[in-house]
Amino acid sequence: MSAAPTSTFYPHRHLLGIEELSAAEIDGLLDVADGYVALNRRAEKAMDALRGRTQINMFFESSTRTRTSFELAGKRLGADVINMSPSTSAIKKGETLIDTAATLNAMHPDVLVVRHPDSGAVKLLAENVNAAVINAGDGSHEHPTQALLDALTIRRRLGKLSGLTVAICGDIAHSRVARSNILLFNAIGSRVRLVAPPTLLPPAVDRYGVEVHHDMLEGLKDVDIVMMLRLQTERMQGSFVPSEREYFRFFGLDYEKLAVAKPDALIMHPGPMNRGVEIDSEVADDINRSVILDQVELGVAVRQACLEVLARNLDDPAHNQ
Repeated sequence: MSAAPTSTFYPHRHLLGIEELSAAEIDGLLDVADGYVALNRRAEKAMDALRGRTQINMFFESSTRTRTSFELAGKRLGADVINMSPSTSAIKKGETLIDTAATLNAMHPDVLVVRHPDSGAVKLLAENVNAAVINAGDGSHEHPTQALLDALTIRRRLGKLSGLTVAICGDIAHSRVARSNILLFNAIGSRVRLVAPPTLLPPAVDRYGVEVHHDMLEGLKDVDIVMMLRLQTERMQGSFVPSEREYFRFFGLDYEKLAVAKPDALIMHPGPMNRGVEIDSEVADDINRSVILDQVELGVAVRQACLEVLARNLDDPAHNQ
């Protein structure tokens, strides 16, 4: 296969987090993703950008949307896609992540898509494999492709990303989606508000470069984007909220709370949704305001862009140091 042109706007070998990206690199990835949206709406979706490449999806945490999205993205680009299940992998038998890296290297994959329950595990793997690595979520650290698809959804609806006010509401403390979005919107020039009870805010939140509100009516006032997060009870040790019913009363998104946002404010949610806990069903299904299904659709295009760009860079010796 002839060497493809490298991605001059994206100098990185991996995609481990938004933290390492500049505004120009974010825009470049979104531009590539934008081109895939129309292609994915065609009857014939097969492409050959990754023909001859091997993509291994390693999900050490359960996932439906992200894993399926990456699998679709790789297959539509012509890659050989393999899904590794943690329940059947040697990790469950005591193999270390370094052992896994050595095993994977022996198979010569081109791209690894990795989700892991421990923050930093994906970076450790990336440091010990020859393949390009995409972080599909590591602990409470980052979920870069989710932030990129959120950004693409907003850019396609509003025509811009800078100069907006974005409210991220709910379980911020346990959310890698929140962290990646905070980094992205700060990098791109928008204001971020975090709206949550004190128990669901991360430590040292004052260093995040955001506004913090404990009242939804204050936090949502005149915002352009309302991004709701689910309660991640699987990551909680102890009691963080009195009850789901109480939580919805104060922090669940309904039309009464949404009324203080801008009239055309977009409603977002990374999924899966807990209807009646962090968001009312009527609001979630509002065809004029909710872009939740757009997020799902555009997730495939964003992941195609990331796979293509990283695979393209594999042909450049400068990215194989």
